[in-house]
Order: sequence, then structure tokens, then C-alpha cells
Amino acid sequence: MRVLVVEDERRLAQLLARGLTEAGHDTETRFTGPDGLLAAAGGHFDAVVLDVMLPGLDGVTVCQRLRQAGHRVPVLMLTARGEVPDRVAGLDAGADDYLTKPFSFDELLARLRALHRRSADAASATLTAGDLTLDPATRRVARGGTEIDVSAREFDILALLMARAGQCVTRYQILDEVWDGETDLRSNVIDVYIATLRGKVDKPFGRHAIETLRGAGYRLRPDGG
Repeated sequence: MRVLVVEDERRLAQLLARGLTEAGHDTETRFTGPDGLLAAAGGHFDAVVLDVMLPGLDGVTVCQRLRQAGHRVPVLMLTARGEVPDRVAGLDAGADDYLTKPFSFDELLARLRALHRRSADAASATLTAGDLTLDPATRRVARGGTEIDVSAREFDILALLMARAGQCVTRYQILDEVWDGETDLRSNVIDVYIATLRGKVDKPFGRHAIETLRGAGYRLRPDGG
């Protein structure tokens, strides 16, 4: 896994990073809430280990903002406080699991493995929007039972839109998640791909699922158009 550790106690952060690296994971560390949010929102991480008490922005707020922006990366929250209201606040913010300090490193690894398995299972589930379906496992797209031939890049864009159906997906997010930031935002490559997608999944069926939000990005209607 690629794991982001956001922990302001530098010694603990370094120990966690070293242990995770020795366990075979790629690890990055951040020490403040704003830096952690920026890294989590912009990086391709399989999990985030997020401390609650952080300078600049607390972990609960970091998690809330990630979820509001549509990022579904699994989050394991760490805290020195074990009270029920604190656990509830973290989980309500969108955290996937919760670990109270002090903790066993073996338990941390086990929980990260469990989060990764659940995330992989979710990623392989078929996405639907009305009669539009996308199967990540077989990489097949269909509308009302009619299979649609799409390119690998078109598939990845449509999968991103369908995974966040009803939400605005910005051009930055498409570039980051589909192109890995390799293309120029000023080019019209995204517009071209969106147009070809509409020509395949919308127009032949008289639908309007993929919407353009001017100045913001794109949104796929949950009802499939």
C-alpha cells in the first residue's frame, strides 16, 4: 500500500513511517493539518493514518473536507483520547476506523490491511446510474443492456464520474486521477474525451447524463440522464 501518515508528533510519525516501510509499504509523512489535507487530496494513497490533534487544522476537519471534496481514500484516525464522543466525531466525519493511543503497531498494520481489503472490494463493485452500468472488474460499460465500446482513458474518466455521481468533478481531479497530472490543464484534452464519452453513452440513447458545470467541472446525473 501507499500510506500517508499525518501526525504532529515527529518522533511517532517517523517511527510509524519506518515501521510501515519495513512492512513493505510506501510511506509519506506530514506534520500539520493543512499539509496533510493537501497531500491526501492530491496524492494516490491507499490509506491515510490521521491524528486527531493537529496544528492548523484538526484531523476531524481534515477528514470532513476530504469527504466533501469526494475523496474516498480509507482513513484510520489516531487519538490519545478514547472517549466515545471523540470516536463518534471522527467516524461521523467520514473516518473508516479509529485507533486510540497507545496502540500496538501490529494492530495498526492489521487495521490498514482490513481497510485496504474493503476498499478493493468496493472498487470492484459495479457502478450504476440509472440504466448506465460500469464494471471495474471486467472494464465493461453498458446502457440498458447494450454494451458500449470505450477506450481505456474514457473508461477511467467515466468510472471517476460514476463513482462520484451527483457531485462536481473538477478538471484538476480528472487530471490528477486519470492522467496522474501528466497533461496540461490549459489543453482541451479533457473536453475532447468528455465529448467522445457523450457521443457513446448519451447521444445514441437520447440521454444527457454527463453535465458540464461551467467554470467548475463535470457532473454525472445519478439517474443516468
